[in-house]
Order: sequence, then C-alpha cells, then structure tokens
Amino acid sequence: MKKKIFIKTFGCQMNQYDSDRIVDSVKKIGFTKTDNQEDADCFVINTCHIRDKAKEKVYHEIGRVKQIYEKKSKPILIIAGCVAQAENEEMLKREPFIDIIIGPQSYHKINEAIEKHTEKKQNEITDFDAITKFNFFDQIQNKSTKVSAFLTIQEGCDKFCNFCVVPFTRGPECSRSFHKILSEAEKLVENGAREIILLGQNVNAYSYTENFKEYKLSNLINQLEKYSEIKRIRYTTSHPRDMSDDLIDCYRNNKKLMPLVHLPIQSGSNKILHLMNRKHTVEEYLKTYEKLKKIDSKIEFSSDFIISYPEETEEDFIDTLNLVKKIKFINSYSFIFSPRPGTRAAKEKLINQEVSKKRLITLQKHLFDYQRIKNKSYENKLIDVLVENKIKGQKKLFGRNSYMNSVIFEGEESDIGKIVKVRITTSNQNSLFGKKNLNQNMRAA
Repeated sequence: MKKKIFIKTFGCQMNQYDSDRIVDSVKKIGFTKTDNQEDADCFVINTCHIRDKAKEKVYHEIGRVKQIYEKKSKPILIIAGCVAQAENEEMLKREPFIDIIIGPQSYHKINEAIEKHTEKKQNEITDFDAITKFNFFDQIQNKSTKVSAFLTIQEGCDKFCNFCVVPFTRGPECSRSFHKILSEAEKLVENGAREIILLGQNVNAYSYTENFKEYKLSNLINQLEKYSEIKRIRYTTSHPRDMSDDLIDCYRNNKKLMPLVHLPIQSGSNKILHLMNRKHTVEEYLKTYEKLKKIDSKIEFSSDFIISYPEETEEDFIDTLNLVKKIKFINSYSFIFSPRPGTRAAKEKLINQEVSKKRLITLQKHLFDYQRIKNKSYENKLIDVLVENKIKGQKKLFGRNSYMNSVIFEGEESDIGKIVKVRITTSNQNSLFGKKNLNQNMRAA
C-alpha cells in the first residue's frame, strides 16, 4: 500500500513549483500525493519568510496539524522553505512535533531524510546546494499537467537589498543549465502546457555558460518561441538593474512574450531606494519603462511597493504616488514595511503604524483604481483567453488574458488548453466575466 504525502504551500510561485517537484521526488520512495490532510503519512508545510509573522503562521499551522492527528497516528512532519532555512534551530527546540527541517536548496535530500526518519531523530538539512538540487531534479521528470506551467530557471539573489531575507534563505544567484531547462519545457509541453512561466528570485539575472557560450534570459525566451505548442511566455520576478537591452528587444521580436512586465520598484523616492540598497534610481526605472512603451504602447506594468520604509517622509511617499500616477500600474502588490530578522533594515526605527496604515490605504486606492479602470476597458470587447480549467462545481471555465487577468466565462470543457475569444460583459477589480464568442475568427482587441 502506497504512503501518502500532503503539502501545504505558502508564498510565491517558486514555492509552488518546489512543492510540485517534492511530490515528483517522493514518488521514488513510494509516496503519492493526497489532497486529504487526514490521510497523510507525511505532512509538509512549505513556508515563506517574506512578510511579517511568517514564523508564527507556521506554528499556528503546526498547532492545527496536531489537532488533526490528536487521535491518529502522527505523520512525519516536515517544515520546508524559507522559514525553515532562517529559523531552523529555534524551531526544532521550540516544537518537538517537527521531525524534519529542510531548506529550499536542499529539497533533493528529502527522500533520504524521510527514509532515515525511522531512527526517530530530528533532522535539519539547510545547506545552500542549488547546483546539486538542480542536477537532482533534472533527472526526475516534471509531472505537471497544468496548462500554465511554472519552470524554475534561477534561484537566489546577490542584490542584498537591506529589507530582504532572500539572500539568506535562498543563497547566492545560481542558474540552471540552458539545455536542461529546455528539456523540462519539452516535457511540460508533452503534458499539456501551453504557457510557460519562467521563475527565479531574480529571473532576469539568468546567466549560464555552456561550451564557451553564455545564455541569458533572452536566449531562453527566443528558443521557447520556436515550440509551436507553446502559445504564451512569461517570466517573474525581475530586478530593474537586470532589464538589459537584449531582454527588452524580446518584446520587439518575440510574439509569444506577454505584454505585462512585472518589475518591482519598491519606492518612488531615490532617497528611499538608496536606503534600501536597491542599486537603481527612479530615473533608470523610467528609462526602462519608456524603452518598452516605445516598442509597444500596449505593454503594461505591475510592481511591488514597500510603504513606510524606515526614514520615509511624507515627501518620499508623495514621490511614490507620483510614480504610480505616471505609470498607472495595472496590478501591483503593496505592503507596510515589516522587519525581517537578520537584515540591515531590521535594526532601523519603525514609522508610526497609524501613519503607515494611512499611507498604504492611499497608495492602494490609486493602484486599485487603475486596476479597475483597466478591467473596465475590456467590457463589450473581444479578448483572447488561454483556458486553464473548469471551475469546480460550476459549468464555467477559468482562463487568463495576456495581462494575467482572471477570466470566468461560459464555454465548453473541450476549450481547456486552447486560446479562445471571449466577449467580456462585466468586470470587477480582480476579474473579468463573459461568454465565449460564437465567431472565433473575429479579431480580438
């Protein structure tokens, strides 16, 4: 009888990709994935450390797991991901219910750790070993059958922004083999992928030298375009410093690269960017924006913002608002600064919480307004939608347009995996709603 593994994933797309690859790995030692927590012989919590209270969220989840298995045989409890990397020793001391701590660069050792668990000893594996991890998973076929599939090409970051814990939890920048990435992409296509989303902590820093030739993100994008089955290409998350001209040129020459650029700026104030150690200016960011808009006026931007970073004045905040008004980001993430242990910014004095909340509300009003305006502009128009799945319990389908908007519409299940034309009837801040157009030969907006 096969053993069952359940994985709860917090955080970014890379964590979701990692969770999927963990499942692929443990199949080799007799595990199958279950969506029923109570059936699990092994329970994995894959954690994220980007925001405040991430650690406490993990302990809350452990408490919930304890309740589930109060009257049942205890599963092997594994804490994985960035919180595991950052808090490993403290967690093992604080919570005896934990069996294994495994960092994000050590997932390739999970099979060994599980098999050794019979020794009944707590185990902590948090080496920075990205190359070995890549080599291990390159030998295991990615079993994902998603229409829109994630594909990790790079991990880690060398930028050392003063607020960010990623260099300490994911380690230095490390890129995968160019040809191994293409091989995985081919398998994903065979399994039904029609959109490939290239992932990395700093994805546009991708650089891999093979046979004396350097491959960059632009090379990957242009190579993937040649696969007829791939209809759309995206990448995330980028750093403004690494938006090179060859990558920008992809938007001129590559018809499958989607016209939404997620480019985190964090602040519209040069003073704050300097304090953050972002190593770019607002002017440099705008230069990239203008280059891309010149190539194609339909290119839109999304971003990340940290509000009330230490020493942010009202004038600094106004600078951020002015940048938002200029670019009109169509989808962005914004948060009040939260100090992460071990970072330089963790030592700095926090700004008053009431002031911070007020700034966040003001910023989000502008961001959400632009988001709603953009979504409203689709109403009564025909758009191309890549259909990803059928909505559970409903007769409607779910897909996304070229700008990553969620689209819910009436259509046939046979449309899954296809790009279909949908007439949008209504919208809200987050989603578009419509009906499949009867004449699929009509030109979309």
